[in-house]
Amino acid sequence: MDCPERSVSRIEWPTLALGAVIYAMFVGLTWFYALLPWPVVVIGGGVVVAWHGSFQHELIHGHPTRLIWLNRALGLPGLALFLPYDRYAALHIAHHRDDVLTDPLEDPETYYWTAASWTALPIWARAIVTASSCLAGRLVFGPVWMIARFLQAEVGRWRRNEPGVRRAWAWHLPVAGLILGWVWGICGIDPAHYALMFVLPGTSLLMIRSFAEHRAAPDADRRTAVVEQAGLFGLLFLFNNLHAAHHERPGIPWYRLPRWYRGERERLLQKNGGLMYRGYAEVVKRYFLHHHDQIVHPYRP
Repeated sequence: MDCPERSVSRIEWPTLALGAVIYAMFVGLTWFYALLPWPVVVIGGGVVVAWHGSFQHELIHGHPTRLIWLNRALGLPGLALFLPYDRYAALHIAHHRDDVLTDPLEDPETYYWTAASWTALPIWARAIVTASSCLAGRLVFGPVWMIARFLQAEVGRWRRNEPGVRRAWAWHLPVAGLILGWVWGICGIDPAHYALMFVLPGTSLLMIRSFAEHRAAPDADRRTAVVEQAGLFGLLFLFNNLHAAHHERPGIPWYRLPRWYRGERERLLQKNGGLMYRGYAEVVKRYFLHHHDQIVHPYRP
């Protein structure tokens, strides 16, 4: 997923520095867990897990070095625990096929359903999916629902021995065990508390970004949105809020993407049909209690 605008430097030092900051934050929050007020832990834990997810996203796209094995090594410690880095990489690269974006059978990151799969859902599951189609429901129900569905799907892929799945988990489980050894064995954090104060808040924060970044449309160019003026969320998401820019040039490092977007803004917004939000405040205002789109994909028979 490279591009001509990729850094000519072999090492992108801002991204390496960012990784060091994120891992240092994680160590500090967990080491001093017992001394910190729980609101500080929840906010800090959510931020560090979400930021780490954004950092892994950079690594998947070939940053901060040209050594794939080194980038992978930097991302293998999955602070969210449930998602192996290699599975994230495989699914996310598949998501970057813009011609199938939002298709529930082809896009691994879509929130749309086919009519058949929607009909097959039990009533309680439909209620969760319906609630999650507005932002409030996505933040409350989305993390547990998404994690449960992902793990269920991975069990099926493991049993079918789909390419790369068993290898990804074989790498992930020992590393996740080391993280739990630190969190639970050394820092004394109950795994349930870690899930409630780190994993779920962090996953919820990332769902703010993913909530409105894609929308079904007949024209593939009009399926990817932009959220401008993201403030601190822009840094938390490593400017992936400029999502149309990222999909067009995924090889641009996060710290150069805003400048490139400003230079290409008019063209990109014309290309995506003006699918743009002024900021996440606008996303909240429009969709906090209202559906982002229909649940069944409108263009798949």
